[in-house]
Amino acid sequence: MTKPQNTSSADEKPHLARDIIAQIKDKYSGLSQAERQVADAVLSDVNAAVAASNAEIAKKAGVSEPSVTRFCRSVGCTGVRDFKLRLARSLVVGELFLTVDQTPVIADSDSVPPFWGSVFNEARKALREVEVQLNPALLNTAGAAISKARRVIVLGLGGSSSTLAEEVQVRLFRYGVSVIACKDPYLARMSISTLRSDDVFIAISATGRAREILDCVDLAHHYGVTSIGITAPDSALASATEIALTTRISEYPDALTPSASRFAFLMIIDLLAAATGYAMGPEARENLRRIKFNLVSERTGVGLEPLGE
Repeated sequence: MTKPQNTSSADEKPHLARDIIAQIKDKYSGLSQAERQVADAVLSDVNAAVAASNAEIAKKAGVSEPSVTRFCRSVGCTGVRDFKLRLARSLVVGELFLTVDQTPVIADSDSVPPFWGSVFNEARKALREVEVQLNPALLNTAGAAISKARRVIVLGLGGSSSTLAEEVQVRLFRYGVSVIACKDPYLARMSISTLRSDDVFIAISATGRAREILDCVDLAHHYGVTSIGITAPDSALASATEIALTTRISEYPDALTPSASRFAFLMIIDLLAAATGYAMGPEARENLRRIKFNLVSERTGVGLEPLGE
């Protein structure tokens, strides 16, 4: 019995959306000259290509309409319609990452790079927003909870939140807090399962939507663990956690510069660490003194230096 013909491309699973922009760039060197002209026309203005007809794309590329169809098949699509659908889907991430700036950065010691002002300004703005938006009373409540906790588990997923989780661990262990940073949701679930009602779970998420993190908060609540969220206001994570330390930061429209929310979250972490240290009082100071003593004995230095550097 003959199997029904599969109309989708051979290398694509139905549930998995392929990145057509990446496919065009990856296959570019293997395309014919006419197909490359189509690729150049599409990549030069993706928005226009999505709205254009087959004839319009062919005219802009300087090729025949059959060449456009062959190009679409060469990059893994069943035809022009399939290609246009995938191209439209690629715009969901925005044109920000598709813009090509041809202005070179001049390596001159007397010149200021084009990103210089925006990075500094966005960092300053993020810190000001935290100062205005963060609730000091909630911060002190969170610090008090951590200061009395038997154990603290911090969870952050993804590139930014996972490094922020590690930053929380670095900040808190110096006071003598028993803290572990997790970057894996399964390890987090196992760790949370060992917590008790006098422990604390800290969840970090810029969007506050990650299902894995929300599930871990639910699990923490099941065991009576105090939950702290470092996230965006009015997010699912902010609603789920008992103590929500939130701030909203508008991102600067330059994909090549750091996310401004990272500066804001780092400030919240520093404030949370300070609140914990003040809540612990003499115990925290003694632990810091011990660390400093054993570091100073191993090296020379003058005045106050960063602790643990």
